[in-house]
Amino acid sequence: MDKLRLRFEKTGRAIYISHLDLMHTMQRAFLRAGVPLKYSEGFNPHPLISILLPLSVGCASVCELMDFRLAGEFDAAAVAERLGAAMPEGIVPLEAYPSERKAKELKWIRVDGVLEYDRADTAAAAAAAAELFSGNVTVTRRTKRGEGEFALSDWVRDMEFSAGEGAVAVKAVISAQEPTVNPELIAAALRQNLPQFAPDFARFSRVETYDADMKIFR
Repeated sequence: MDKLRLRFEKTGRAIYISHLDLMHTMQRAFLRAGVPLKYSEGFNPHPLISILLPLSVGCASVCELMDFRLAGEFDAAAVAERLGAAMPEGIVPLEAYPSERKAKELKWIRVDGVLEYDRADTAAAAAAAAELFSGNVTVTRRTKRGEGEFALSDWVRDMEFSAGEGAVAVKAVISAQEPTVNPELIAAALRQNLPQFAPDFARFSRVETYDADMKIFR
């Protein structure tokens, strides 16, 4: 089968690679691995490769998904192994397999986050955040149309906040698409609604993908 899906990690220094640069990196990796991509037809042919959910710069992930088509028949396991030897630091192919489910079926993403504080009482911050997200939370976000209010609590579920040394750990399930929720909006909601508990720094990581019924999406 020439139509495959790759699940891969993007961690470490690789989190600072932009989506466009990641696409170029992937294409070069296929070339180095000797696994030829299929190209589109027409006046401007391009490789048939796409990331299902582009990842924001600075966000890590252990569950990224990429669809691609090959110019020939290859064993899926061998493709993942050969790509692994051609990837830069921080990008690790986990498995390749036939892409049988449509990308539009991907609905939810589980994320882990860390809200770092230099001076704030993290126990108080965790309690305040949990109370905030127990109700309706709106946040101002920037889109292509400009700034607007977004009902964040409608598209975030299973929120958990736990206090640690100088940080609050966050666990949540957020909407993957229609609408796409950037986990950074969780930190933005605290800055806008609880400025006394605004984190000094926030980082997030994608850990799993699900369909609308919360079954793992592959």
